[in-house]
Amino acid sequence: MSKRGKKYRASLDRVERQNKYSFQEALQLVLDCAYAKFDETVDIAVRLGVDPRHADQMVRGTVVLPNGVGKEVRVLVFAKGEKEKEAVEAGADYAGSDEYVKKIQEGWLEFDKAIATPDMMSSVSRLGRILGPRGMMPNVKLGTVTFDVAKVVKEIKAGKIDFRVEKAGIVHAPMGKASFGLERMIGNIAAFMDTLLRLKPTASKGTYLRSIAISTTMGPGIKVDPGFVKDLLIAST
Repeated sequence: MSKRGKKYRASLDRVERQNKYSFQEALQLVLDCAYAKFDETVDIAVRLGVDPRHADQMVRGTVVLPNGVGKEVRVLVFAKGEKEKEAVEAGADYAGSDEYVKKIQEGWLEFDKAIATPDMMSSVSRLGRILGPRGMMPNVKLGTVTFDVAKVVKEIKAGKIDFRVEKAGIVHAPMGKASFGLERMIGNIAAFMDTLLRLKPTASKGTYLRSIAISTTMGPGIKVDPGFVKDLLIAST
């Protein structure tokens, strides 16, 4: 079993492992514990009281983080004609049709998110085995199969993320960079938690928010008491 480094252990010593903090307390600890030479990503993990094996308990959605994700997101739009032009004017890094389908089939993957107009999906569907496992496949449920390409490009560039519950009932999502500071991180997490609560399946019984943890890329996970969600949302309004 590999040993943790000195900096990680020093960060861990600052955390009361059995304690559950408020969002503000946990975030301040997370930011104080960030020690890497690069700007670490702050992640949140929420264990939900759902069984993803049942379709009526699947939790999946999108949210525009008000303060962005802290990195440039490269957007590819599969579109033709006027919609291709709209995508470029809205800020898409790449836009086109079958030529990009061919490039991806040949191994090109120099983008982070893909959008497609509905009329392009017959061609784009051939990329399912390549883009699907990477979470890059345009999807109607996530709003990335649409004729309103300009709006979606702008949302993604502004900090729109998508998320879904995993088999173990956990949702993971990036909330920004450690350099954001406390106030901007609180704003992003509040937007995410509000969306997650709105997506609670009617078939979900019992406690919906089972546990919450926040961490940086290299730092320890810090537990948050789910009971503080209401205070977080009130404070952010």
